[in-house]
Amino acid sequence: MSANDHTTAHEEDHSGPIKTPQQLLAAIFFSFVIPIFGIIALVYYVTSDSRPAAGAVNTEQAVAQRIQKIGMVEIRDANRPLKAGAEVYAAQCAACHTTGVAGSPKFGDAAAWGARIKTGYEALLTSALKGKGAMGPQGGGDFEDAEIGRAVAHMANAAGAKFAEPQRAAAMAAAPDSTAPAADVMAAVAAASKTPAAPAAAPVAAASAVPALYTQACAACHIAGVANAPKLGDKAAWAPRVAMGIDALTASVIKGKGVMPPRGGSTGSDADIKAVVQYMVSTVK
Repeated sequence: MSANDHTTAHEEDHSGPIKTPQQLLAAIFFSFVIPIFGIIALVYYVTSDSRPAAGAVNTEQAVAQRIQKIGMVEIRDANRPLKAGAEVYAAQCAACHTTGVAGSPKFGDAAAWGARIKTGYEALLTSALKGKGAMGPQGGGDFEDAEIGRAVAHMANAAGAKFAEPQRAAAMAAAPDSTAPAADVMAAVAAASKTPAAPAAAPVAAASAVPALYTQACAACHIAGVANAPKLGDKAAWAPRVAMGIDALTASVIKGKGVMPPRGGSTGSDADIKAVVQYMVSTVK
């Protein structure tokens, strides 16, 4: 081996892996980049334990969602005195009817109220409870239906009508207990609606005793014809319904129809509802 070869081999033994400027630049670059990625990975690892799982909801937020109200039950005193029509008008109706907002008839304007008064109290009450035009439904609000009825009578009477002030007891008086004869019920209905009572010998007198469910859930609407409900004993209104048959009528009540909720808003059984339907049909035969 020559001296030059020996020198070259000795230099190679003591030289590093970086032999070119490009290798030096790459070494400098990775010496900075690799530690940075290592720090990022370490931070991510440390903080990942406190993060919620993918798709998870914050615990407090989840609890709040589970316990939020989904409805409200309001209990009213059925024995409290009804508010006067003027009081209900001031609280519920005056905002629009004082100035005639959105075409509503002004209070005391006989010309605007004339055509409406001719439709009758029941039609006006139905419009108030169900809503009409820009006026939203008033039924189920801060006042009972009978109190809304008083406000309707108050406004109509101020424009020349002579409507009697509605009473809460009217419906209950028509069916005071579950054993009252149907003839007594019809007499009370006739008194409430100002129509002649059926003679004692009429077929309605032979109807069965008034079902308790009728008194509890149905009389309130079917006595006065609220929301176009067919009045008890009104043959004309019941004729197309009677033609449907008892089973079809019962199914309609169970399912609900129009503004009438399923089962008339009661918890009565199918048999109880059928008994009520049979009773109401019996009053028009």
